[in-house]
Amino acid sequence: MNPTISIAVILTVLQAVHCQKIRDLSACLLGTSLRVDCHYENKTANPLTYEFSMFRENRKRVIQSTLSVAENSLKVRSNVTLSKNLVCLQLHNFENTDEGTYICELKITGDLTGNQVKNITVLKDKLEKCAGISLLIQNTSWLLLLLLSLPLLQAVGIRRPHRPAEPHRPNVALCKRRRRTI
Repeated sequence: MNPTISIAVILTVLQAVHCQKIRDLSACLLGTSLRVDCHYENKTANPLTYEFSMFRENRKRVIQSTLSVAENSLKVRSNVTLSKNLVCLQLHNFENTDEGTYICELKITGDLTGNQVKNITVLKDKLEKCAGISLLIQNTSWLLLLLLSLPLLQAVGIRRPHRPAEPHRPNVALCKRRRRTI
């Protein structure tokens, strides 16, 4: 077998075997809502399924899911948003009774590695407030592009607007001196 073909087959198999991985799971308080961010890596365009659940007092409660049925009392207080490499849960009206271990479980169709699972312990008194800039941090490529393009924009003549010059006012003292010498 041709070595080039062998390497291509091995790389294809490795990509299929390891299509996704949860990189990070974090929680913060956004007003009165709990926000849980599940960052993941995905190397395919296959559909993603997810489950957010909490474990408290030896009982698992499903909050939002495309894998199983969610508990209605939690489902009506929550929503999930999906963006590139991020699944974000918001649980509204977060109370002390909602404390526990929060679990993010992801499955990508056709992924041979099975479900990826990560958990985080959430205590209301220990939660940090969500940073206002966290949305910018999630995808900073546009910000980097803007910063890198500023010198180029200035070089082609796009500069910040400048104020019009103030109307010329003659110096009264200078005018008085000229009159005396005449």
